[in-house]
Amino acid sequence: MGSKRPKYVQGLAAGGALLLGLLTIVGARVAAQGFDIPQRIAFQISTGSTTGTYFPVGQLFAQILSHPPGVGRCETVEVCGPAGLIVSARASEGSVANVIAVNSGSVSSGLAQSDVVALAVAGQGPFRRTGPAKQLRVIANLYGEDVHLLAAKNSKIKTVADLKGKRVSLSTENSGTIITARAILAAYRLTEKSIIPNYDTAEKAGDMLQSGQLDAMFYVGGTPVNLIEQLLDENVATLIPIDGDGRKRLLARQPSLSSHVIAQGIYPDAPPIETVSVDALWITDATQPDNLIHGIDKALYNPANRNALASQRVGAHFLELDAGGRNAVAPLHPGAARFFTEAGMLRPAQNTRPVAPAGPRKS
Repeated sequence: MGSKRPKYVQGLAAGGALLLGLLTIVGARVAAQGFDIPQRIAFQISTGSTTGTYFPVGQLFAQILSHPPGVGRCETVEVCGPAGLIVSARASEGSVANVIAVNSGSVSSGLAQSDVVALAVAGQGPFRRTGPAKQLRVIANLYGEDVHLLAAKNSKIKTVADLKGKRVSLSTENSGTIITARAILAAYRLTEKSIIPNYDTAEKAGDMLQSGQLDAMFYVGGTPVNLIEQLLDENVATLIPIDGDGRKRLLARQPSLSSHVIAQGIYPDAPPIETVSVDALWITDATQPDNLIHGIDKALYNPANRNALASQRVGAHFLELDAGGRNAVAPLHPGAARFFTEAGMLRPAQNTRPVAPAGPRKS
């Protein structure tokens, strides 16, 4: 049954039509004058514990790279990421969790240890059930992280071999630390059954070490690590070297690791400590637009951002341009490969290793 619309409805309809017409005219004029209204691009970085080294690095990237409308500093060419980019840092359980989240597409990007990424690409270790992570791509090699083996002062632990029968924190199952810690135990001919393993977070493990409930803990992070520094300062723990034949076996089995020394002065009153290091990678998935990743890298390595980045410097080769595109255990994202090639860090024909077409994500 038909009926006349009330006058106020007719008025609303007419007003709506007028508004639509005005918006169309304004839009046409904006387009004609060459103005570009940037679309909002949400880009997350899955990091680690809020008290670890990944989270503050992710926060710093978010601050430097985000490019919302009206931000004065972003008017400088390429000092921010692409227009409309909004970067946010998220806490997570660590490298393993980040790799899974990135490869599944549930998060835009993440930070992860290179040894964990290598296992994911090969479909080994914690990634056996899901198979090779074909979607993973590298945005940049960010910095080197050192393996810290910390022992309570009264534990009588002087070497890795002394961990036998001791209460040792390996970190949580989704962390990168536990992957590296297990590889170290195996190289020194120890197993989880030969120690009393603990799988708590680093924060809780630090508290337990301090209260006498743990004898030792592993931690992988860019030096200096605040938690480690605190335990050393309070004189309840000491750093144990990772060296000798065990380290030789470890490096032979784990090409993503390299020998390193935590230099004297990194931690007050601590002598130089032999250990191993692993690179921290910023990873994303293959579906991210090339221009977006290229723009992110271009802003990240812009000399105008060096002072801000230096405020958060951790580990070795922190955001050094010549290290950014090297040692990729997963393929560089094409946008990243283009940036590092343009910067003269890669040869054009050799900026990525051969890449099989990315298959569908596994849920």
